[in-house]
This record gives sequence, C-alpha cells and structure tokens, in this order.
Amino acid sequence: MPQDRHCSGVLIVTKNSSGKAGRKISAIKISGKQHFMKETIMTERSADMKKLTIVVSVYNEESALQRFYDALRPQTERLAAGGIGCEILFVNDGSKDSSLDILRGFAAADAHVRVISFSRNFGHEAAMLAGIDNAEGDHIICMDADLQHPVECIPGICGKFAEGYDVVSMVRTSNRDAGIAKNVAGGIFYWLINAISDTRMERNASDFFGISRRVAEVLRTEYRERVRFIRAYVQNVGFRKTSIQYAAAERVAGESKYSLSGLFRLSMNTIMCFSDAPLKAGIYAGVVAIILGFIMTIYTIVTWIRRGAPSGYATIVVLLCFMFGVLFLMVGIIGEYVSVLFAEVKARPIYIIEEKI
Repeated sequence: MPQDRHCSGVLIVTKNSSGKAGRKISAIKISGKQHFMKETIMTERSADMKKLTIVVSVYNEESALQRFYDALRPQTERLAAGGIGCEILFVNDGSKDSSLDILRGFAAADAHVRVISFSRNFGHEAAMLAGIDNAEGDHIICMDADLQHPVECIPGICGKFAEGYDVVSMVRTSNRDAGIAKNVAGGIFYWLINAISDTRMERNASDFFGISRRVAEVLRTEYRERVRFIRAYVQNVGFRKTSIQYAAAERVAGESKYSLSGLFRLSMNTIMCFSDAPLKAGIYAGVVAIILGFIMTIYTIVTWIRRGAPSGYATIVVLLCFMFGVLFLMVGIIGEYVSVLFAEVKARPIYIIEEKI
C-alpha cells in the first residue's frame, strides 16, 4: 500500500480557462521548512471533488470545541480558495455538558456548519456512522474534536483524493496521551486481529480517515451491524487506498473517553466481528486434552505395573481443574458470539437523532 510519511501542509489547486481543475502543487512542511513536490496533472476523478464533508464526533468536549473550530476554519478556507467547498458536520453523541449549545452557536454563525444531535449517548462508532450517513460531500473525512487528529493533515488527505484514492488511512506514529499500558495493549490488539482474521488492519490506524463517496455508500448500505468497528470496515472494503502517518498531539482539554476496560470491550467486539478463530479454539483445546489424557493413561499403567495401584488424588484434581478451565473458557467465548448475534437479531437502531441543526 502506498504510504506518505508526513501530513501535507498546503494544497493549491489551479483552474484552467474552462473552469475545470487543472494542476495541483503540493507542499509538505517538515521541521519548519516547506518542500515543494513536483507538479502533477489532476485526473478527471480528482476534478469531481467539489465538496468535502468533515465529520467531527463530539462527546463532552465543551472545553475543546472553540479551539478546534478556530484551528479547523483556516484549513477549510484554504481548500475553498482552491475550489473545494467544505461542510463541517458535528455529531453530538449525547453530551452532558454544554457542547450542544456551543455547536448551535457555530451553526448560527457559519453557514458551512451542520449539527446532528443524538437523543442519548450511542458511542463513538455510532457517531461516525451517523456523520457518514448524513454527509453531503463527494469525499468525507472523519476526525475527533480534541485536536489529537491534526487539522493540518486535511489538505494532505485531499491531495490523496485528488490522486484518485478512495480510502486514506491516518496512521499514528506516536500517542503521548495514551500511556504505556494503552500503547502496549493497542500493539497486542493489532497483532492478534491480523493473526486470527482475514482482515488486514494497518497497525496504529486510527479513527481519523478519509473516504470517497462510493466507499461511504457501501458503509451506508452494507455495513450496518449493531456491533461494529468502522476503522476496520474502512480498510476491509477494498478500492484504492493509501495511508499518511501523523503524530497524535496531546489533548487540548478534557480526558480520553476510552478507558482500558472500554478498549478491551471494543477489542473483543472487533475479534467477534472479524474472526471465528476463538470458536475453533475449542477443537484445539480438545486435541490437547486428548493428548494429555493419553499421556496420563500411559503414566498410570506404568506406575501400576511398577509400584502397584497409584494414588491418583493429585492427578485427578489437576486434570479436573484443567478440563473445567478449558470448558468454562469455551462457554464464555460462545457466549460472546451469542451476545453479538442477539444484538443483531434485535435489530435496534444504531443511533437515534433528536435534532438536526
């Protein structure tokens, strides 16, 4: 998969005399210097990008929203100057603070801002999906409002759209706010999901990504599970894709909404959605139990021949503990899959919109 190592700092789009998009010149800002890349001719597909929707998930972000909006607007204005119209779609995921009031103020003052507000908290995944469902742009960028997803990367993502890519994954190179435990757990998760499923997820891919209209349409019509992991869906739909690396900044305010237990729950749901390997673990556990049982049978016979009837109390206790441990583990795994099936059978709404602004 092609990969850029840095976020683009500038995207300049020129138009020819007929009004159609012609050339683009990209500049990458690295260590305070701008390095201008060679001029390329835009394809017809890139000329189709007339409007971009930036989907922003919001949950109790009252202390960060103004700073995020102030940082985002210069980027959208720069794109607008290059001929790409932008709408900012905030999705309020049932915030309990004054986030919704702040968003109402943005929408009242800026015609490019729309707001969707849920009736209650449905979760980050549901907020992203609602944004994708209601986006009007030819391309969509999903990001969070805490400024850990750098708004300076947006022109670079648009540059990849202009090159004809349908999926642009943003890959974290570092995340200082996460701490050692979350970073280690994240590494283990990506290794495990890639090892036991057919889906290949790029390590440290984040919920900061860009997709084209046709990818969005697939997510709107086909990927409607109640238990979901959208960043995996985005990497699983196919189409032409690339990635850009970025360093996650520290949160400007507030705290992460994902605890270790919440991340563990999300990881379990992802494994259940993308792999049946845990169910097959029962077969391997059964094979191991049979081998151990065969070994213990031989050991018992040899001991009986040499020493007479052996005392089997300790052996029986160990074997029973092992067998019941395996049994309860498999029952728990089956229960997790049943809970996923139960959520799908109930077919309750993924989210409920209370208000559109």
